[in-house]
Amino acid sequence: MPDHSTDRCIALITGASRGIGAAIARVCAEAGYGLVLTCGQSIDDLQKLAASLTAEYGVPCRTFQADMGSLEQVREVFSHIDRLDVLINNAGISYVGLLSEMEEADWRRIMAVNLDSCFYTCKCAVPIFLKKHEGRILNISSVWGNVGASMEVAYSASKGGMNAFTKALAKELAPSGIPVNAIACGVIDTSMNEHLSPEELDALREEIPADRIGTPEEVARMALQILQAPSYLTGQIITLDGGWY
Repeated sequence: MPDHSTDRCIALITGASRGIGAAIARVCAEAGYGLVLTCGQSIDDLQKLAASLTAEYGVPCRTFQADMGSLEQVREVFSHIDRLDVLINNAGISYVGLLSEMEEADWRRIMAVNLDSCFYTCKCAVPIFLKKHEGRILNISSVWGNVGASMEVAYSASKGGMNAFTKALAKELAPSGIPVNAIACGVIDTSMNEHLSPEELDALREEIPADRIGTPEEVARMALQILQAPSYLTGQIITLDGGWY
């Protein structure tokens, strides 16, 4: 799976400017991966992260500001990629509110960023992987994709779609030795949960057997383990939620 000209694997991580994406970028850099990082808006933060990882770990790191829910912009990112070994679909947004009050534009945006982006990136990455019969795809999902969440119908639907997408694409690519897996995250300490009050967070902790909220670093470490697992591990939605669901 390595870039044979440099003996370094190259990983594309979407939504990498903060939270889980940034944590995955860091553990991959520590493991020696060259990085291609994207973000939707926070390009300054992404460039600072890239500079930090290059300085600390000596890995090449390229950054792109792109809407991964746009096929045109995804294709533009891939036009700058000569070789790729790993694709990590982490870009995602949430919407909290009653379905009856949700606008169609909000629904379409959730689906574009959370689910369409997986189709677009895989559409571009899979031909690269098939040429060498090597490559790995990891999607960052949510427990809400497994069980659904009140007030988060669109988000739950997008992550449920991601889970089905993962299982189906894994079967399609298994004969070529290209594993496709997903991590279904529980409550993780990221900005996506900033809308929750301290009281709501305390109530969530009481529901979680581990008695705490997970960290982006824990998701990142799990991601690296999956990337380094035997290729026979494919089509799996691996739940990381402290025993919650």
